[in-house]
Amino acid sequence: MAAIDDSVDARIPASCPAPISQILYSAWHHDLASLKPLLKEPESARVQEPTTGESPLHAAIRACAPANQGALADDANDVEEQAKAVVHELFMSGAIWNGLDNNDETPGCVAARLGLNGLYTLCVEAGVRAELLFGLLDGYEELESDDGEDKEEENGAAQDEAEGKEGDSANGNAEIDGTAEDVEVVVDSEQTFVPKRAAGPDVNSKDYLRSDLTYSDGKLVDSAQNGVMMAWETSIMRASVEALLPGLAVGRRVLNIGFGMGIIDSMFAETRPSKHHIIEAHPAVLEHINSPESKFGKEWESSGSSEGAYKVHSGKWQEVIPKLLEQGETYDAIYFDTFGEDYSQLRMFFTEYVPGLLEEQGRFGFFNGLGADRKICYDVYTQVVEMHLSDAGLDVEWQELDVDMKDLAKEGEGEWEGVKRRYWTLDKYRLPTCTLMG
Repeated sequence: MAAIDDSVDARIPASCPAPISQILYSAWHHDLASLKPLLKEPESARVQEPTTGESPLHAAIRACAPANQGALADDANDVEEQAKAVVHELFMSGAIWNGLDNNDETPGCVAARLGLNGLYTLCVEAGVRAELLFGLLDGYEELESDDGEDKEEENGAAQDEAEGKEGDSANGNAEIDGTAEDVEVVVDSEQTFVPKRAAGPDVNSKDYLRSDLTYSDGKLVDSAQNGVMMAWETSIMRASVEALLPGLAVGRRVLNIGFGMGIIDSMFAETRPSKHHIIEAHPAVLEHINSPESKFGKEWESSGSSEGAYKVHSGKWQEVIPKLLEQGETYDAIYFDTFGEDYSQLRMFFTEYVPGLLEEQGRFGFFNGLGADRKICYDVYTQVVEMHLSDAGLDVEWQELDVDMKDLAKEGEGEWEGVKRRYWTLDKYRLPTCTLMG
């Protein structure tokens, strides 16, 4: 990857329209006196340079790069503190925490790359506030991420509610050190920056369940070459089983939602559970389960200690789970790993169903791929899901695992060969283990 030029001339070129450059230069120079009046205009905190995608948030943070600090102040700590004040003001004026520039970086990504931990934390906190608000309004929109399970989009309208406020009564102008006199910020809609990911592919449960699937080369992909499950996840699955069944205790009652390649179910089976229920909705996966090479067909079902002890439930979990609750089924270990569903479905599962399905000392886990194509989205989702789990009466402990990125580092290469989207980019995995409070 080519080195990123963080200089002001590269990020705010001379061709930048004056109304946008006014705001960007004020943000870059951490000049709140000039910036605040400009932010009273609608959408002004969200403007982007048409070619570089530089937003006021990007500018305020990028100005703290070592090569830029000398022009702002002698003390690096002073520069970052000034930037924090500007970033806070921008968020309170409706700036979008996860907007992308032409380097495919959010403002938080820039802060992380430059080692600006305080500014990165402000971006994470803004993301958490926005996502929590979406949940309260039942207007959840996903984070900007190309994760195979979670197709995150820009959080435009709801961000207004999460971070917006009315502008100050003062007026401002383009001169950073000048006197303000009723300046109106007008942005030409035809000069709008479009990020590389603006038209990302849509993956949803309805289309997924109608797609053809292919098992090959240690991966399961759909007809659009989206990775449904891949063998590189095996170490994560092993750690999940060990967390859900401490000491790999035998004779436990297990429920898994989402069979996929059968990786985790094979591991659960090795512990000789007294009850092992699997829920799977995709017809091709169900056909695979009943094929001669599968360990989980009719013969497996008949090998349980009693009728129904080992069972593959065909259908969507939203239809199967209520029936299991009606039958009084409970489990010591529950794992959730579906494809083509957004976070709202996971949240509904652990909020409405896990408390009734889980034994008092039982454990619940899920594949934590939430926002896993960029660090800031992963960090935001970690905090959001922890708060939502708490609301549902569940405690969560996180175990951080190393992910070997040797064959995962490049799009279309290594493990990603033949896979449309690289849905994992991080060298750390946060494994959740959830228990009932009290």
